[in-house]
Amino acid sequence: MRELNEKALAAKEKKAALGPDIDLKTFTVEPPPHEALDSLYRLSEGDKKRMLTTGIEASEQGRAGSYIQKDGTAIFSRSMQEGLEVIPIREALKSFDWVKEYYWKLVSVDADKYTSRAQLDLHDGYVIRALPGSKVIYPVQACLYLEKEGLSQNVHNIIIAEEDSELHIITGCATAAHVKSGLHVGISEFYVKKNAKLSFTMIHHWAEDVMVRPRSAGIVEEGGLFLNNYISMKPVKSLQMYPTTHLIGKGATARFYSLLFGSPGTELDVGGRMYLKAEGTRAEIIARAITNGGNIISRGELIGEVPEVRGHLECRGLILKGGTIHAIPELTGRVDGVELSHEAAVGKIAQDEILYLMSRGLTEDEAASTIVRGFLSVDIPGLPQALKEEIDRAVDLSQQEVM
Repeated sequence: MRELNEKALAAKEKKAALGPDIDLKTFTVEPPPHEALDSLYRLSEGDKKRMLTTGIEASEQGRAGSYIQKDGTAIFSRSMQEGLEVIPIREALKSFDWVKEYYWKLVSVDADKYTSRAQLDLHDGYVIRALPGSKVIYPVQACLYLEKEGLSQNVHNIIIAEEDSELHIITGCATAAHVKSGLHVGISEFYVKKNAKLSFTMIHHWAEDVMVRPRSAGIVEEGGLFLNNYISMKPVKSLQMYPTTHLIGKGATARFYSLLFGSPGTELDVGGRMYLKAEGTRAEIIARAITNGGNIISRGELIGEVPEVRGHLECRGLILKGGTIHAIPELTGRVDGVELSHEAAVGKIAQDEILYLMSRGLTEDEAASTIVRGFLSVDIPGLPQALKEEIDRAVDLSQQEVM
């Protein structure tokens, strides 16, 4: 029966599905056991180093809480601030009935074979929740770490910013240094309640032959703000994601920012879709893409369903040494009074800019590096300083490899 259901799901997927098809049978769903930790200092030095590249601090300094999952095991989970809950999702589903009100409510189980796998072979994931009125200023850190070669890591995450709360999360997805291939399937459901603020910053550091299939959706209620930042600057075999957000309350706002780098052999298909469903809603999707031989598709879609809404799409691409960048902006206005716009540009480093910087004393490589760093600088309003510094650090570390 299960095999028939998987075949039915595969047949249901559109021919225009994003990214290459993946034979799920080539990856094992049986994770090895791992010991729970009472302190992140007990992580190996290798694990600490890899996790640090995605913003995960073993010291937990400047963090409000932590969740670390290795393969299929939640090895560490705790909150260090009142009004903040950090719980492995399998534990939460057993212990709290209210979690079921959010589980598989925004993402459909039968959307494709990846969502099906996350349901049938769930390993774990997290529930991170800011209680009503709580201001979690320091970021919560979460890491989904792949240590077993050839594993399909299947997770489900639920993030909730309750009414009048503020919550910041930095989540790092990474592989151990010895891992070459694997599959990551991640379901994430975001709930931003009335007048709440949620920022979610994801930094990926996968291996060259890892396949990644996140599936996520969110809702933003009246006066809510949702910032979703995505950084993928390291080699990966194939990444395909297209998160969807519904702005359902008056004055709700969502902003998506992506920084992408395509190395040789990498295929990135990244985008976002936002439905503006209430008066005064605002949406923005901004992408910066650089290819050094990889293939990047940058998608964005805004759908204005009521009057007095505003949205903007922007994609800028830079081709350094081959590869392709394909920008696909889509705007749909369904009533009078919507205001939607987009702009896209793909090019190369201008030689006159290189020559100008060289005339100021820089070498050619230094000049190119300076231009790339400026290209990747995106002002993300509303982020706390700690997260801005983490993003800058991730970009700086990656830029050295890019150049």
